[in-house]
Amino acid sequence: MRKATALLGVGLVIAVAVASACNLAQAENCPGNPEALGTTRMLAIDPREYPRVGAMDHAVALPLSDKEVVLTFDDGPVPRYSNQILDVLAAQCVKATFFLVGETARAHPSTVRRIFAEGHTIGTHSEDHPVRFGKLPPPLVEWEIDKGILDVGSALGDPRQVAPFFRVPGLARSDVIESELAARVLVDFGSDTAADDWHYRISPKKIIALAMNRLKARGKGILLLHDIHPATVAALPGLLKELRQRDFHIVHVVPTSVDQF
Repeated sequence: MRKATALLGVGLVIAVAVASACNLAQAENCPGNPEALGTTRMLAIDPREYPRVGAMDHAVALPLSDKEVVLTFDDGPVPRYSNQILDVLAAQCVKATFFLVGETARAHPSTVRRIFAEGHTIGTHSEDHPVRFGKLPPPLVEWEIDKGILDVGSALGDPRQVAPFFRVPGLARSDVIESELAARVLVDFGSDTAADDWHYRISPKKIIALAMNRLKARGKGILLLHDIHPATVAALPGLLKELRQRDFHIVHVVPTSVDQF
């Protein structure tokens, strides 16, 4: 079912839309919030040049400078929490990448459209987030990838607005997964570090501490968070404040033109 990728006329569509939506907002020109973290720059990546990224996957690193951070959120949208995440990001003029689950996007299209309308990048995260994604047989891997892309694109109302970025559930690895993503020219978009915000009963304070300690140890990188947990919602304002105080800068990743689609 490789037709899904053929629907993804990505690239400049999303780059132009994002640029017009956020104008690369800096902290100093974030309306009504001179103390905002802001978004320092946009980074456009070519899926052929960066087929796999993220230290947690033992893949190549994004071309980030010291103290540059890419914020990513997995598993949504869940309106109860995703909308609060979006509110916090908007108040701070911060842009992020959301890896959406197909069946969840299908159930909550208005939240999917809000994510895109507010200038964030939308990638995909399978159709229904199988726990053992790395153990799936080839036909199921194909279905999970393609159906997730189709459902997210349908929720948006235009498949061309979905970025060719795929985050594997559980950051699982297998030859089958890598082959299927490569065949579709999708970036296997991993992460450099995480804040363990999916752990049961983790506190917002702990999420902030883990995120900051790990980012400081690495000096830069992709941070994996989730927009489906109340603790993440509670932690995010403090985390963005800490990033600003520690002189970290937000980089917003978008795809370049990918005319192979």
